[in-house]
Amino acid sequence: MFLHRRKLIILFIFLLLFGMLAGCGSSKPTEESGGIVVVDDLGKEIRLKETARRIVSLYPAHTENLFALGLSEEIVGVSGNETYPPEALTKPGFSFRGDPEKVIAARPDLVLSRPFISNANPDFITKLEAAGIPVVTLYPENIEQFFTYLQKLGKLTGKEKEAGDLVDGFNKKLQEIEEVVEQISPEERKRVFFETNQDDLKTCTSDSNAAFVLERAGAVNIAADARAVREGSTIAAYGQERLLTRSNDIDVYIVQNGEMNRVREQDVYNRPGFRIIKAVQERQVYVLNEEIMSRPTMRLLEGIVEVGSILYPDVFKELGNGK
Repeated sequence: MFLHRRKLIILFIFLLLFGMLAGCGSSKPTEESGGIVVVDDLGKEIRLKETARRIVSLYPAHTENLFALGLSEEIVGVSGNETYPPEALTKPGFSFRGDPEKVIAARPDLVLSRPFISNANPDFITKLEAAGIPVVTLYPENIEQFFTYLQKLGKLTGKEKEAGDLVDGFNKKLQEIEEVVEQISPEERKRVFFETNQDDLKTCTSDSNAAFVLERAGAVNIAADARAVREGSTIAAYGQERLLTRSNDIDVYIVQNGEMNRVREQDVYNRPGFRIIKAVQERQVYVLNEEIMSRPTMRLLEGIVEVGSILYPDVFKELGNGK
């Protein structure tokens, strides 16, 4: 009888210890039982009880990065402007200009937004939050912020290792590109003007993702001193008059084509006054997709290789397409 009771006590202690260890393991994603905590780009502290499993992305870059983290199954809704990856086009689409009840009906446990949406339609975001849905607003303006942003996405979704792998892979490819660009002497570097918007002729600020792409591709950005149109923006005013005073300095003219700048190469060649620009005279005008030039995703690497291949085709041919 005594031995039987002793065995029961030992078994009870074993089960108790096992339960405690299991409990410790399950609490890992909740940061010492305080929930998952991130501070978004609006300065808001957002807490999740557990990693997000039903995500609505209202911005294509968020969508693309979620797919890169391996979160296809967790995405239950995307924006209406998706283009990449192709699988994103199969997901239900939502618009921040539409009815927030449609998003609420999808029962997300996380909505990813960006500052533009919060500023353009704050009532939409307020109604989501009033329904108890966590809304995280993020938009990395430069490459350092991009790495931090990926880590936040990983934290919110339980993909911290995958996020770290993406950052490591990005930096590894950058190193390969840097070794190639080092072969190009300062005298051989091409001088480039990068157009973001044809209206009033705008370019990018020196701390933007696009400027990063140009620099890492070995370009000399002739508009590196351009100032932002407003505080916090990566779009910079330049103007045609100022551009034409640098006409002899522009070896290559690159235009960003996207939702905010619909343009073709021939449109640039046909612009009044542009015939005096060196790049126009030498037929060195190129239109590149905004998605690989400015959108904060892993495809910025493709943008670097694309620009480098235009400027220095013989040097960049060994790098492939940047993937």
